[in-house]
Amino acid sequence: MNARARLRALLAVQVVSRTGNVVTTVAVPFAVLARGGSATDVGIAAFAATVPIVLGGPFGGALVERVGFVRSSVASDLVSGATLLAMPVLAWTVGLPFWALLALVFVSGLFDLPGESARRVLLPGLARSAGVPLERAVGHFEASQRLSVLIGAPLGGVLVAAAGPMAALVCTAVAFGTAALLAAVLVRPADGDAAAATADAAPTNGYWRDIAEGFRFCVRDPFFRLVIALVLITNLLDAARSTTLLPLYAADTLGGAQALGFVTGTFGGAAFLGSVAFGYVAHRVPRRITFVVCFVLAGGPSLLVPALGLGLPWMLAASALSGLAAGSLNPILGAVELERIPAHMRARVFGLLGAGSWAGIPLGGLLAGFAAEGVGVQATFGAVVVLYTVVTLAPLTGGAWRLMERPAPERAPVERVTT
Repeated sequence: MNARARLRALLAVQVVSRTGNVVTTVAVPFAVLARGGSATDVGIAAFAATVPIVLGGPFGGALVERVGFVRSSVASDLVSGATLLAMPVLAWTVGLPFWALLALVFVSGLFDLPGESARRVLLPGLARSAGVPLERAVGHFEASQRLSVLIGAPLGGVLVAAAGPMAALVCTAVAFGTAALLAAVLVRPADGDAAAATADAAPTNGYWRDIAEGFRFCVRDPFFRLVIALVLITNLLDAARSTTLLPLYAADTLGGAQALGFVTGTFGGAAFLGSVAFGYVAHRVPRRITFVVCFVLAGGPSLLVPALGLGLPWMLAASALSGLAAGSLNPILGAVELERIPAHMRARVFGLLGAGSWAGIPLGGLLAGFAAEGVGVQATFGAVVVLYTVVTLAPLTGGAWRLMERPAPERAPVERVTT
């Protein structure tokens, strides 16, 4: 296979793997509700699904560099598929108590971030070999994640509504198995890719020293400190919305799992289109102001509509607008990360950045469950939209946020002619 074919195969693996994750986020809350669980139980399940990502990121990145990037992608999908398949098997045989569901959800998410970090490390080398600009390749990679939401959310909603959450989890396990097979057969590092080659070389430092080196890099870089803080807060609020508040709002106001799938799928489809379109203009627009405007729009409309108690048509329109804006966010951050992170430590730094960004997500779903029980779903949405808007304006303050802008091209030295 040539470089372009391998790049497309990598994107296909990302789509299929992330589709499995999206179906899981739709199916698990309704599996909890089908057991007679409360809003608090849904929040606890969301906590169990997201906290392993925070643990797997920092510890899995250095491990990925030793195991190899393709093998890590395959292994992460196999573990996710096996643990999710165990849920319906237990439910249909000996029974699935709540603690067992939480344990399986925890294990299924433990290797998600290392697997995605492995695929992300392979991306720049394959893009370079295929002659694709970095920002466009990152845009396509992020678009593949958005496409998985477009496919997975409606599919998950339809499966849950038609066959039940356990049948939906069986389909999720099949998706993870397919992703593992595609990666094992079709994905290979680009020839001469120094970042991918580090996985096959003997490590020069110990495992814990590699983790410490990556941690020091993240802490000392002024831009990444700000990024982690910003994305930690916004991801916490996004988790409150997507893992707890939206399922509850869909069950109470929109009509159930199928409506939730359509709302989430609309957001994902619009974000997919936004990522693809932005990939072709990303190298022509200023990064920081574009990032701020799109970040505000990515949260505001889709949070304001449920805060006002509006119905499904309004939710679909707001999700489309927010999704289009959100499509530019990860391509911008992804390009900056690949520009600033040394090639030999990308996997561990991606894991640490991902863990830092995801650190608030388990708490977001849990707090949203308590808040919905206490003050109601609409009031909680109102508080979230105010916080989200204020936080996403932070890059306008300047300082180290200016490092987000594209590096100026190096100029060749001018030779002075003497006579």
